[in-house]
Amino acid sequence: MMTPEQQLALIKRGCDELIQEDELLERLREGRPLRVKAGFDPTAPDLHLGHTVLMNKLRVFQDLGHEAIFLIGDFTGMIGDPTGKNVTRKPLTREQVLENARSYREQVFKILDPERTRVVFNSDWMGQRTAADIIALASHYTVTRMLERDDFSKRFAGQQPISIHEFLYPLLQGYDSVALEADVELGGTDQKFNLLMGRTLQSRYGQRPQVVLTMPILEGLDGVQKMSKSLGNYIGVSDLPGEMFQKLLSMPDSLIWRYFELLSFRPMAEVEAYRIEAVAGRNPQEIKKILADEIIARFHGADAAATAYKAAGNVLAKGEIPDDIPEVEIDALGQPDLPLIAVLNKAGLVKNSAAAKDVIQRGAVFIDGELAPQGFRMGVGATHVIQAGKKAIARVRLVG
Repeated sequence: MMTPEQQLALIKRGCDELIQEDELLERLREGRPLRVKAGFDPTAPDLHLGHTVLMNKLRVFQDLGHEAIFLIGDFTGMIGDPTGKNVTRKPLTREQVLENARSYREQVFKILDPERTRVVFNSDWMGQRTAADIIALASHYTVTRMLERDDFSKRFAGQQPISIHEFLYPLLQGYDSVALEADVELGGTDQKFNLLMGRTLQSRYGQRPQVVLTMPILEGLDGVQKMSKSLGNYIGVSDLPGEMFQKLLSMPDSLIWRYFELLSFRPMAEVEAYRIEAVAGRNPQEIKKILADEIIARFHGADAAATAYKAAGNVLAKGEIPDDIPEVEIDALGQPDLPLIAVLNKAGLVKNSAAAKDVIQRGAVFIDGELAPQGFRMGVGATHVIQAGKKAIARVRLVG
């Protein structure tokens, strides 16, 4: 069993801010299951890996024996979270909220253990509040403090409208923590104001203020902007295994360690060992494949992970070999074998050696239907069907 200090170290992995660390350690030392809340407004039912960063952290708490509370904001979802918005958000209908909530649950239970997850809807308590209750809630906060929130202050300075109901959103989210008597609330860095509201309101209602843990916003496959479907730099949790494989192996090398820290459940000591191997010259594509296998297995199962590369544009494994596949004979010029880069270049499957190196690093070279192994060399007298990328394919024979 982990000590409170060991639990804290695991909980802090990848987190952006922990308010307050000493308070969390004190609660961990109490030896009881903590009530750990993460709220989601069901506004976008198709999740991507950026959304799962928070769910992964909730799973960590769950695996440590704490109570994971997955809050679906069906009531607040009909208001619309104004976070990061420069205009008033269009409210969702009750029907839209419920349909999105159903889709959310189907996807998140690929990360969370459904048997150990408490799913709650904030309409269960907010739907029972009277107008007098809402007025009393609003009395606990001032307009001046509300305008300290970055997006509100920018809109106010720019003379853009802010609707009164938008001020209610952080108050209602904060009250969720009161209703649940949360020990810890998780959220993205953009949710800090709302999360701190929970601490404030719990104090006002005579409760022990919750600990706030924020997680960073995950960069997309471009390595620059946040992961987003609208930007096309995302990996969807419902993407097919081959799509996931192809996208993860195409990400910039600079993202490898960031993705391992925020998306993988492998121990950081193991991740650090991979980093050392990469510095020593190990092909980054091999390390990306380790991460891809883990993530694909999480959402599609181990069997799908083991064969995902075959679906990633690998026509050889799919039995889609063209009838008129060209046959190419290349000369080893007296050498007993040739490295893969030279084979691809001499066979005309790539434009030049730089292109050969790129397609190998992307994990897009298949030999007789299998992903080309690192350091592959083709011996004199051998014949292989080789695919480089999605379209370049030939039956290659090496002669001496």
